[in-house]
Amino acid sequence: MSMSDDNYEARASEPKNIHDAAGATASPVCPVPAQARALKLWFDGALVDADAPQAPLTTHAMHYGSGVFEGIRSYATRDGAAVFRLPEHLERMRKGAELLGIDFDTQRAHDATLQTLRANGHRDAYIRPLTWLGTGVDGITVGLDVPGLRQHMMVVTMPTVVHLNGKRTRLTVSPWKRNPASSLPPLKLCGAYINSILAKRESRLRGFDEALFVDDDGYVVECTGANVFMVRNGEVTAVEHRDALPGITRDTLIALSGATSRPVTHHELLDADEVFVCGTAAETAPISALDRREFGDNPVTRELAALYARVVRGEESRHAGWLTAV
Repeated sequence: MSMSDDNYEARASEPKNIHDAAGATASPVCPVPAQARALKLWFDGALVDADAPQAPLTTHAMHYGSGVFEGIRSYATRDGAAVFRLPEHLERMRKGAELLGIDFDTQRAHDATLQTLRANGHRDAYIRPLTWLGTGVDGITVGLDVPGLRQHMMVVTMPTVVHLNGKRTRLTVSPWKRNPASSLPPLKLCGAYINSILAKRESRLRGFDEALFVDDDGYVVECTGANVFMVRNGEVTAVEHRDALPGITRDTLIALSGATSRPVTHHELLDADEVFVCGTAAETAPISALDRREFGDNPVTRELAALYARVVRGEESRHAGWLTAV
């Protein structure tokens, strides 16, 4: 069944937020194993089967990339599932939505995220909230003017390994350049990620796992979906660049390691003792090679990765404030 934008509007009598749908207090999680359940997603105010909603082919975001997303993780802790740094992710998403004129309520997105995790029984999961522009009142939208377009939001959760997921990675400098911040702000705008797709595809065709963006002056920017760190003589440095996404995992690792944040050249990276990248999906992934430069043992990266793993699973009480219980 296809849900057109007209169908979305016809559902005005359905719940508009999580409290309308389920009440302020969550019901107990059903003990049925998550893998045995039909996947649910939250769509415009209600939980629906994941394979039910379909965007009209005239959806503006499908043609022009006019949407904003986030990548978030939940983890199994001794006290149940918990989402890592949920408010920070949703605030960054709000900033992107504001640029497109999309009304984005962070509390509504927060509640929708928890409701979807509960409905699917997910603990260790990747969470993808997405808000986008649909069609105009006539059901057809071709053009760059966005006022008056219908606005939509969904949240889906997946117990899936995504991106680098902490594994040792072979990296190559991409011939593509990162979108400059003066043209596209470093936020998670859907259309902007074509830049990452091109770089990732090209690196894979040459036999590497991931691509590294370096600017015209030889300064490291970031990878296609991860920030970059280096270790030299035991000192940890976070690569800083105005065109790079202000990563939440990056901010976490700076706080955990006391790393210095500064611009880093490609040559410095090649001269480092260790290089690692980080992101919500990548977590903390050591780099085994950067083009022809091979990196050996990575004790500092391993130590940081282990600490990060303890933090996200609620085993470090001083950082418990970063976790939102499901």
